[in-house]
Amino acid sequence: QVQLVESGGGLVQAGGSLRLSCAASGRTFSISAMGWFRQAPGKERELVARMHIRGGGTNYADSVKGRFTISTDSAKNTVYLQMNSLQLEDTAVYYCNAITFPPKENWGQGTQVTVSS
Repeated sequence: QVQLVESGGGLVQAGGSLRLSCAASGRTFSISAMGWFRQAPGKERELVARMHIRGGGTNYADSVKGRFTISTDSAKNTVYLQMNSLQLEDTAVYYCNAITFPPKENWGQGTQVTVSS
């Protein structure tokens, strides 16, 4: 079992920046990938960014490429999402996600990001 705790959400003006953090605890050795999803009101949850722990490969949604950066601190079992040039459309609840082996998806409780004009 892996527990995920997010922090760093909040209210920011369009064009501003925020950094989200997600600290993992428990069976962290079983994590193969960590990432961030988001869900806006009335929309489905979507992948924002993901990093594969062993190879370091990353995936980003097209809508955030060039603006968001995912990174990890393995010593702290923490994954970050640096969000720059935030847009109104980035408003959503952001969820931390970890894929563990045997294959299972683990979720944090979510953190609200609101971008205002």
